[in-house]
Amino acid sequence: MNTLHDHIVKSLDDEQKRLLGEILRMGEMAAAQLEAALDVVERRDDKAAERIIGNDDAIDSLEQEISHDVMRLALRGPLARDLREILAALRIAADIERIGDYAANVAKRSMALNLAPPLPHTRGLDALGRLAVEQVRDVLAAYRDNDPEAAQRVRARDAELDTEYTGLFRELLTYMMEDARSITPCTHLLFMAKNIERIGDHATNIAENVWFRVHGEELLPPRDKRDGTTTVT
Repeated sequence: MNTLHDHIVKSLDDEQKRLLGEILRMGEMAAAQLEAALDVVERRDDKAAERIIGNDDAIDSLEQEISHDVMRLALRGPLARDLREILAALRIAADIERIGDYAANVAKRSMALNLAPPLPHTRGLDALGRLAVEQVRDVLAAYRDNDPEAAQRVRARDAELDTEYTGLFRELLTYMMEDARSITPCTHLLFMAKNIERIGDHATNIAENVWFRVHGEELLPPRDKRDGTTTVT
C-alpha cells in the first residue's frame, strides 16, 4: 500500500516539476519577446517586428498546453497545498500570455513608428522596457525558487517602473504640444509605453501568486502605485 502511495506522490511531484518547467520556459519566451521588441524599435526593423508578432502564437500555444496540464493535475484530487500550486500556475500562465501579447503590441507599433523620422524619446522607452524585462525575469526566478520574499521585492519595485512611465508620458505630452508634427509618432510611443507599464502590472500579479502559492490568502502589504498619468492636465 505504501509503495502505491509513494508512486502516486512521486508521479504528482514529477508532473508539478514539469508544469514549473513549462511555465518558466513560457516566461523566458515572453521576456525574450519584449527584449526583441525593444531592439526592433531602436533598429527600425519591420521584418524583425513581423517575426516577433508571429512568435506570439508559440506563447499562446504553450499557455493552452499548461492549462491542460493544470486540469489534469486538478482531477487527481490534490491536497490544499497542491490546489494552491495548481491555481497559481493557471494564473501565472495567463499573466505570461498577456506579457507576450503586450510585447507583440510594441513590435506592431514599432512598424507604424518607422513611418516617421526617428525620435530621441525611444531611449526613454528602451529604459522603461529594460526595467520591465528585469521585473519579469526576477519574478520568474522567485517562482522557480518558491521564494515569496523575493516575489514581494519585485512587487515593491513596480513603483519604480510606474515613476519611469509617468516621466516618459509627461515628456512625450510636452513634446507633442511644442511640435504638432510629432503628435502621431509620439502617440505610438505613448501606446508602447503603456503596454510596457502593463507588463510591469502582470509581473506584479505573478509576484502575488508566488506569495499565494506559499502563504494562501494571507494578506500582502499594500502596494505603492506611482502611475501619475491620470493626474496630468
